[in-house]
Amino acid sequence: MSWDEGITGEALRIAQTNNSPIWVAAGPGTGKTYALMHRLARLLEVDRVAPQRILVCTFTRTAADDLAHAVTKLGITGADEVKAQTVHAFCFSMLSRQEVLQTTGRIPRPLLQYEERFLLEDMNNTGFGGIRECGKKLRAFSAAWARLQHEQPGWPSSQADGQFQTTLNGWLLFHRAMLIGELIPEGLRYLRLNPHSPYRSVFDHVLVDEYQDLNRAEQELVEFLANGSLLVIGDEDQSIYSFKHAHPEGIAEFPNTHPNTEQARLDECRRCPHTVVGMANTLISNNSSRSNRSLRPYPDNPQGEVFSVQWPDMQQEAEGIARFIKAQVDARSVLPGNILVLAPRREFGYLVRDEILKLGISAHSFFSEELLEGDPKDSNACHAQRALALLTLLADPEDRVALRCWCGFGSNNLRANAWAKLLEYCELNGQTPWQIMEQLESDSIRIAHTIPLVERFRSLKLELARLRPLNGNNLLAAVFPEDQGWAKPFSELSGYIEEDDCGAQDIVNIIRRHITQPELPTDVDYVRVMSLHKSKGLTADMVIVVGCLEGLMPSIDQHEPQAAQARSLEEQRRLFYVAITRTKGVLVLSSVTSLLTKLAHRMRAQVRTSRSHSSQTITSRFIAELGHECPSVITGNQFLRATVGQ
Repeated sequence: MSWDEGITGEALRIAQTNNSPIWVAAGPGTGKTYALMHRLARLLEVDRVAPQRILVCTFTRTAADDLAHAVTKLGITGADEVKAQTVHAFCFSMLSRQEVLQTTGRIPRPLLQYEERFLLEDMNNTGFGGIRECGKKLRAFSAAWARLQHEQPGWPSSQADGQFQTTLNGWLLFHRAMLIGELIPEGLRYLRLNPHSPYRSVFDHVLVDEYQDLNRAEQELVEFLANGSLLVIGDEDQSIYSFKHAHPEGIAEFPNTHPNTEQARLDECRRCPHTVVGMANTLISNNSSRSNRSLRPYPDNPQGEVFSVQWPDMQQEAEGIARFIKAQVDARSVLPGNILVLAPRREFGYLVRDEILKLGISAHSFFSEELLEGDPKDSNACHAQRALALLTLLADPEDRVALRCWCGFGSNNLRANAWAKLLEYCELNGQTPWQIMEQLESDSIRIAHTIPLVERFRSLKLELARLRPLNGNNLLAAVFPEDQGWAKPFSELSGYIEEDDCGAQDIVNIIRRHITQPELPTDVDYVRVMSLHKSKGLTADMVIVVGCLEGLMPSIDQHEPQAAQARSLEEQRRLFYVAITRTKGVLVLSSVTSLLTKLAHRMRAQVRTSRSHSSQTITSRFIAELGHECPSVITGNQFLRATVGQ
């Protein structure tokens, strides 16, 4: 097919624009990928740009995979040579090259989220105002200290920030590690300081999807790569990553900060039913800090089916939703692969998934970033963390981060004081932590207050000796026993181990990839259960949002200043907007009237009354904000009678 066959209007104008920066505001389901692909086709077929000189990028791996798939479907010679990846993947590739490593002096060994907890404890030990404050500074550092859209990324904004960065860099250098979020500022620093680097001129055109997901540092990085030829496409109403300092102003203000920008808007939603479009517009209009834009429903789309349902408790919600799904699948109204179940907390998602499986419908959950959750200070609450640290040390005993974690598990301050003593001795004597621990164990040296570290080291060596003869699935089963509930998600990774002689490092790589870059396949034959954040970029015939409760959606940190709480509320409203606009047909919004008191407190759900075992919940305010097009709430029994006939 020729690049211009069947393309009209705004998409055609986007494709044909020459030389100027291009800004496209595109709401959900309005064909932004279609427009982006036709721009790419124009560059390849008409402008004859070498495909290797084009970068198509976005923030999430799922979106990048979708873009790569769309590029190959163009059917244009050389399209498969276009580079389509996330900005983080590009930086990791650049920083991994030997000549760049020699320049930066860094080793791109990324920290997992639970490993950052040990870093924060060590930073807190040096007096930066507590774990909470250290965590805030850590996120700001990962955004190159550009907390707000108007701030220039790259430098600490205060003396306190500068001292924190110096101490943090010292910890990371000693432990031969990098923050995952640090890939961007480190890549940006390299590009700034090396104007003759080939990476500054490797691309002639950069096309950025989901631009609203990029923070200020990431935006500046893609501009370095674009050399002026830049297309950005996105939607301020789908900006949901403020935790990494990405703000809706990034996409909204682009035309004002880039002279001669060609502007286009895609507002006709070809995905969602008319009713859902109306609800989405009413919901998002409650955000005051946004442009006055609205989605328009595609005339040929159906009105759609929307249900707002309330159940007595989580178990009845899970059972009822599962029965509804089975009835729809049995009636062939929808295929399992075209059903999305979205949950604000994994506890809701796991319950629904398990009930669906009981009824013989295939289902998979995607909460992989939470597999390593747990309190490392409690030995009974960090089994998965300890197992992964052990496996990492089996692969590489000199992995300093894993050794730091192993030595700290089960301690009230993660043995930060003892580790600081060890670190100081290492730096004075030019030896590694493992070497020093060997000497401490043999009593050839003594360091005050390090006896607890030695005890942990001895237990580590016993565990390593037990595991060394094992490989492949035998090793996986030994580290993550199948009969342990906490280990089940890891034991399910056995299908990724193709060879019996697969070693510890191979398994570590599989687990890390599964956790940090989870696959969210779009062409599946099972029900997908995931968080609202994970649903970004996905589409389904039926979308079911469970756990619609105050305290979960929205979840507001009452310790934050009022202005920060207001910004958080608007972002979580955008997240709910993203969730409901995934559907092409049916939308179910589900809530419960009570939660177990302990669970309610752990999840920080808001409750009206709290008794010994059960607490009365409050339905999410977002349901009321959907306007008159949202149907009245019905009970679970009424819902099942109307849809299942029972």
